[in-house]
Amino acid sequence: MKQMMNFGPRTRMLLLVSFLLASIVALPWIGKSSTSVDSFWPARWWAGRDELADWACSSSRPTPSLKGLISAAPLVTGPAQQCPDFFKWIHEDLRPWKETGITREMVEKGRPSAHFRVVIIAGRVYVETFARCYQTRDVFTQWGILQLLSRFPCQIPDLELLFNCEDLPMTVRPSNASAPRPAALFQYCGSNSSAVIIFPDWSFWGWAEVNIRPWGRLAMEMKAANQRKRWRDREPYAFWKGNPWVDPGRQDLLKCNVTDSEDWNARLYVQDWIAEWKGGLKGSNVLDQCTHQYKIYIDGQTWSVSRKYILACDSPTLVVETPYYDFFSRGLSPLRHFWPVRANDKCPAIKYVVDWGRRHQSEVQEMGKKGSSFMLEEVSMDRVYDYMLHSLTEYARLLKFKPVVPEAAVELTREVLACPADALGRKFMQESEVKSSAVVVPPCSLPPPMKPEEMKLLLAERVNATRLVERWEKQHFQ
Repeated sequence: MKQMMNFGPRTRMLLLVSFLLASIVALPWIGKSSTSVDSFWPARWWAGRDELADWACSSSRPTPSLKGLISAAPLVTGPAQQCPDFFKWIHEDLRPWKETGITREMVEKGRPSAHFRVVIIAGRVYVETFARCYQTRDVFTQWGILQLLSRFPCQIPDLELLFNCEDLPMTVRPSNASAPRPAALFQYCGSNSSAVIIFPDWSFWGWAEVNIRPWGRLAMEMKAANQRKRWRDREPYAFWKGNPWVDPGRQDLLKCNVTDSEDWNARLYVQDWIAEWKGGLKGSNVLDQCTHQYKIYIDGQTWSVSRKYILACDSPTLVVETPYYDFFSRGLSPLRHFWPVRANDKCPAIKYVVDWGRRHQSEVQEMGKKGSSFMLEEVSMDRVYDYMLHSLTEYARLLKFKPVVPEAAVELTREVLACPADALGRKFMQESEVKSSAVVVPPCSLPPPMKPEEMKLLLAERVNATRLVERWEKQHFQ
């Protein structure tokens, strides 16, 4: 210290700055335990071992808006691609309000069934909570919206919307153009009789309660797993595993299981979630379920998030007919991406397609590849964010009122959502976090609305393919 006092003022200042910088660099390492939180979870779930500890959960200070931090004209890399055809359904979801626009009254009409309100103004997102959703559906949906703002900085228009995170569609499609307009409500699932604005479900950013990681990383792992176990080496049966108690249709499906007297070519298993939770969810890894030559998809209470995991297995998916859809399933075509199965006669239908596939292996393998390619490429996380952007942008164009931030709303930040979460929830948020950049990949180009004749042809093709399969089955069992 005495030697330092002998230095000149300039030298002493440089030494002091160097000391302070060294202290700041060392600060994150002070007080770290040798046992980190990730030791409680398998190492394969973790992208980086020290990143989570760096999240500033000691403060709820709002993250600064991206506006002003990124150039108003960000560097765009490459031309925009054409969006997949299922993006056309964005226009159809919004058709009930195309002529009238969306008034505040139409939004507030959905308030009794809404779980939360989302307001986006000047690149910031706010949430007013009315009721908690099942498990952490609301948390991860809001996390996805927050990542969207990072994915497309300065591109999300000001808007205000209500969100319901239950399974059953809550609004009814008007019978004619003169009928009162329905509530403008966002949900995960719709049906032909509903007027719902469909939005990607929470599980694309992780389903912590059942240890299913975010889709971006999981999709890559499923693609690699498909290469490890070839289709011809898989069990030559139709596989399904799930909770049968959420819907009578699933209980009916269990009647197709193999018995001493009958083999319907199905291998069906009950998922006991209570036992799974007690056992650490070791038997519910979706990567371990691409082991059969055929997979079965059947609704839960309505649609099921399992559809994407089932389709991604490179095995042809047998889809039990359903009136429900999510945002991407309207892009799937029977006999191209999946094999349709009648809901009222499941067992003979399953037996027939597996027997048919043994005689037409190249055809069913091609169907499995196309279904898997659809999920892994056309429903990649890039496309998920593109769909969100276009859906919200088209919705915002219809608004006839100026969005405002309610007094009870909270600004969403990484800390607000991640800090109250448990260890696995925070891990999934870290894994799915979008890193901001001045280099922006443009969203895909939204296709125009379907013309009436295009819609008519599309629906007719789907009906005809399903009827063709029914005709084949009927001829076979006569």
